[in-house]
Amino acid sequence: MDNLEEQINKDIKERLTEHRYNHSIGVMKKAEELAKFYGLDSKKARLIGLVHDIAKQMKPLEIKEYISKYNLELDDIEKSNTELIHAKIGADISKRKYNFDDQMVNAVKYHTTGHPNMDMMAKVIFIADKIEENRDYEGVEEKRQLAYLNIDKAIIETIDYTTKDSINRGKMIHTDSIDTRNHLLEKINYKTKLTKI
Repeated sequence: MDNLEEQINKDIKERLTEHRYNHSIGVMKKAEELAKFYGLDSKKARLIGLVHDIAKQMKPLEIKEYISKYNLELDDIEKSNTELIHAKIGADISKRKYNFDDQMVNAVKYHTTGHPNMDMMAKVIFIADKIEENRDYEGVEEKRQLAYLNIDKAIIETIDYTTKDSINRGKMIHTDSIDTRNHLLEKINYKTKLTKI
């Protein structure tokens, strides 16, 4: 374990509950595995996976103070659903404290809602967060397999699942999730159309 990974590991252990810490370790492992599979930098993937939820358990007052101190911009949906803010704060921490590059920062920023502009690293982190070994929900095994067959389809199915869950819990759905789903569907359908010509 290099110095940066040791530092992040120490920091998240202090900031997160045991359950959330174990989830972060699970995401780190799954991100590394997927990165190797897709020919990406697996060391970067490990670090992103480890840090992605660093701000997840900040208290409302801490969140407010952090946003004010660093002048982070929140959209209307983030303002009404504080669960979504941790990704933006986590991305900011990863840049300020750990000197992550733009690709790594974006992967942290997009891990909850997704984003139409996600590159392959961001896709790997997004899906690793949803299918790591500690996750246990209906359909997770199928998504685990699909992540290695067609990561875009795995992301679409994950967004479908989380959207239904948000609807059932009366939560707002971030437009980034809808835009990501539409973008990936269009991409898949375009490829399908080409093969039919």
